[in-house]
Order: sequence, then structure tokens, then C-alpha cells
Amino acid sequence: MFTPAELLATDDVSAALKDLGIDDPEGATLEPVGYPSGSPATAALYRLRGEGWSLFCKVLQHVRHWPGIAQMPPQIASDFLEQLPWRVELELWEPWLTPTLPEGLRAPELHVIVEMDDDRAAVWTEDVDEAPSGWTRDRYERAAYLLGRWNARTTAPEVLARSTLPRGYALRMYAENAVAFRGLMPLADDGLWAHPWLVDHADLRAELRELGDDIPVMLDRLDLATQCLPHGDASPQNLLVPAADPDTFVVIDLSFRSPHALGFDLGQLLVGLTHAGEVPASRMPAIAAGIVPAYLRGLEAEGLTGRDSEVRDAFATSVMLRSGFDGLLLELLDDPTEEHRQDFAERVEMTRVLVELYRSR
Repeated sequence: MFTPAELLATDDVSAALKDLGIDDPEGATLEPVGYPSGSPATAALYRLRGEGWSLFCKVLQHVRHWPGIAQMPPQIASDFLEQLPWRVELELWEPWLTPTLPEGLRAPELHVIVEMDDDRAAVWTEDVDEAPSGWTRDRYERAAYLLGRWNARTTAPEVLARSTLPRGYALRMYAENAVAFRGLMPLADDGLWAHPWLVDHADLRAELRELGDDIPVMLDRLDLATQCLPHGDASPQNLLVPAADPDTFVVIDLSFRSPHALGFDLGQLLVGLTHAGEVPASRMPAIAAGIVPAYLRGLEAEGLTGRDSEVRDAFATSVMLRSGFDGLLLELLDDPTEEHRQDFAERVEMTRVLVELYRSR
């Protein structure tokens, strides 16, 4: 956690507040935001609230500050420290990115970026007042349509050239490191799969082990598909719906920003709220059935046609790689309460859905 002095006592923040007509922020309160961000590059989230106004602050950090790095095998940790671009989210406000956003998608208003000591940066933006209603089928499909339009625009060579990384790089690194460590290694553990919560899922284990052997082929196939520069983590949590304009999505938290196959962004759109425990896995097949055609309509609106089979394959393959092998909440096996059992069962069902999606692509 950071102190108010560390975040507020800078000329840049004072100037930003004055630009907003806030001359005397003395009565404002700095509140930690308790959202459980999974990004190693996120140090903390805050809301600065005064009478009739509020700002949002996200502190980015070099991943060497992330506590989870100590739990990784040494070589994987070393590669992770070297490879993860912790400032990638700042691309949202680069002048080359803004024109790629179709009407209906926008970045949050940026007030100021404050460079802090020791490879950290505080990013002050508008505090989006979100619409209270949840993610209906129509909302999923509108998001998929707009992602399709955005992804289509980022297939342009001049946009792809903004990334210095090879095609499929981020997903390949994830599959070869995180999936190998958190997904494939547990699959080889007979003792683990003898646990009462897993013992009846030997068929799922066999499916995952068989598919695990195909991971190199999956990655190579994705690299042959049409590439775009995706959002990278386009879950519903990162597509905020403003109460004042519910037909618009405010895009936050870019990730996985190397070229990837068209359809990659649909994966996090599908699994994001199930990961968060807010949408049951039983809804996922219906969501998938709606977002793929909507995404294809978005591509077609930008002149990309005839991509149906390519997108379906890339979507099913990439979401399998990113969420299908390491989505089980194995840490809950150490505390087998009834509540945890229900959460664990949901992730088992999610994994089965993703395997079936991949098998039927």
C-alpha cells in the first residue's frame, strides 16, 4: 500500500486537479479499491474522492515487485522478469492507438501519469461510474461486435509494427511457462487426482493430458492465422459500462500485447466473469454461441470477410491454452470447505466447457 503523501504530494497531481477545477483537495479521501487484480504489473488501486468528484488511480509496477514471483521455479521467474512489459497499459493513450478504436469503445480520460521511484508509475484517470445492470446476452454480443471491429483495424501492418514482439509471443510464453507449471505438472500428479474432489474426473484428466501433448501444434497453428494487435484481456471486468452511456465500453487494462490470431480477444470475454465467480459455467456455451457470430459481424463491418472457420478455431484454441489447462482452483484442495467445493466444481465445469469448445471447433 502507498501513503497519500506518496501519491498526492506532486506538482503533476496538483496541476491535474486544478485543470479539473479542484483547487483545494484538502477534504478529499484516498480510498484503497479492493478489486483482486490478477496482473503482476498492478501494485495497487485507489479512488480519490471529494465532494461531488472522484478520480481513479492505478499504480503500475515492474513485476520484480510482485509477491508471486517467489513461487515460480527460478528459470520461469527469470524469464518472466525479463519479458513482461509492465508499462504496456499506457498504450491506451498513445496517439496511434486512439484511431483504431471504433465508435462504442474508448479509453478512460487520462489526467496524469506520475513516475514514481523504483520502476513504478501512478496513472490517474476518470473514475467511471458504472451502470448497475449486469452482462446480458445483448451486452456480450455488442462487446464482441466492437472487439471484432477493433481487432480488424489492428490487422493493418502499421499497427502490427507497433509491437516489437513476434506473432503469438505472449500466449506462447504463457503456455510454455505458466501452463507448463500450473497446468501440466499437476496433471501428472497421481496423488492430487486421488483427492475426493477430483477422483471422479479421470476422464477430464485424460482429455487434458492428451491435449497437453498438442500444445506446440496449437501454438504453431495460431501463428499461421490472420494476426491483429488485441486488447489482450478483454474480460467484462475490463470493458466498463458507463451509467451515463450504456452503449459504450470504457477499455482498461491492456495485456498480452503481441500480435495474436483474430478471435483471441473472445476468450477472456467468455471466461472473465466465470473466473470471478459471477457467471456460472453452465452459461458459457450460450455465451460462446452468441459472441462468435457477433465478432464476425464486426470483422465484416471493417471489410474482413470469410474468416468464420479461422476465427472459430483461433478462439477455441487460444482460450483452451489460456484458461483450459490451469483453470482448476487446486489451492482450494488444502481447505476443503463446502463453499470451496462449490467454487471448485464450477471451475471443473468451466474446464469441461472449454475442452468441448475446442473439440467441436
